[in-house]
Amino acid sequence: MSELPLRAQLASVLGRSAASLSRATGRGDGSVIGGRVALKVEPDLLAKLAQGRRLALISATNGKTTTTRLIAQALREFGDVATNEHGANMPTGHITALSDNKSAVNGVLEVDEKYLPQVLKATNPSFVVLMNLSRDQMDRASEINLLAKKWRTALAQTDTHVIANADDPLVAWAGLGAPNATWVSAGQRWKEDSWCCPECGGHLKRETDPHWECPECGLARPSATWAVDNDNDVLVAPDGQQIKLRMNLPGDANRANAAIAAATAAGYGMHPERTIERLREVTSVAGRYTSVVTMGVEVRLLLSKNPAGWLESFAVLDPPRVPVILAVNAQIPDGKDTSWLWDVDYTVLRDRRVFVMGERRTDLALRLETDEVPFEVADRVDEVLAKLKAERPDITKVDVIANYTAFQQIRTAYGRVQ
Repeated sequence: MSELPLRAQLASVLGRSAASLSRATGRGDGSVIGGRVALKVEPDLLAKLAQGRRLALISATNGKTTTTRLIAQALREFGDVATNEHGANMPTGHITALSDNKSAVNGVLEVDEKYLPQVLKATNPSFVVLMNLSRDQMDRASEINLLAKKWRTALAQTDTHVIANADDPLVAWAGLGAPNATWVSAGQRWKEDSWCCPECGGHLKRETDPHWECPECGLARPSATWAVDNDNDVLVAPDGQQIKLRMNLPGDANRANAAIAAATAAGYGMHPERTIERLREVTSVAGRYTSVVTMGVEVRLLLSKNPAGWLESFAVLDPPRVPVILAVNAQIPDGKDTSWLWDVDYTVLRDRRVFVMGERRTDLALRLETDEVPFEVADRVDEVLAKLKAERPDITKVDVIANYTAFQQIRTAYGRVQ
């Protein structure tokens, strides 16, 4: 990348210093405060830091942190990668990520859905990666149809190459606004937010999954050149080659993330077989899917923030004999509106032991009661484990599904496991 002007250099140094001070005093990882300080000195710093780099911007409602990590893992084959793979997905975090690794030519940045048009304009990335759109934090976020329209408009004004999930109608419609696109059949388990055509509002036909089309205006699923075959655990490359995935991250959602990552890495010149080899090395992402052993019990942590995410978490739960703890908060990072709980089908939990925790456990308890799911209320994970051990000394495993701040609280209690 090119040498930064003096003002930008000063802003970058001050931002890194603020971030280091934040970490040293235990106030956080410094990603946000570092970017804020830097922006005060040089408001155009993000654009300057992006110059001369090959950036990929990753955006979605679910899975963007994991996919950012996977793509960065693959691209480290070529050397250092500037990335915010542990979160901080707004411009302040992007500035910190790029400032922390000024020499890296390749960069992979997770981007909050609302900020994608702004970051796209500032950074002029080589690739924009779009995976899914569903309702999330409706008290602070716009309707997803409006969000998709903003994406489409922004992409039409650039020459960036889009890598997008053809199976999600909203994502595909947004990606069709770009002049160049690579389409991936990554699947779409949650369809409740995309029954209407984003172009004309007509009812979409979905007679054969994953195909979808609008009989009113003709909008239809783009033809995909990459695909994931969940039944056989393989990635299908554009030349027809089938590569066994064998990921160490669970579930169909992570197979989809791997397919998107492989398509993106191919844009950087990486062969998909080598990409998948590197992706198998990832076993946890910022605590997601991590297992910790406490009181002789393996506790697996799953992050789910919205109905689509909870559906994916239910799909990777262990057999019914394994109890599950559900934890829900409603702080600012979560969104204060918990009405989304009523969009989740909890009947799949009827045959297992269920505990509810978190600041909004009463909301969750009412929802479970409505779905006739027996539950018990608890304050802490260790309280649940003590109760289970007293009743079943042979118990060896418990799954935990939590939304964002509840997940972070539980993760912190166990030393912020990686």
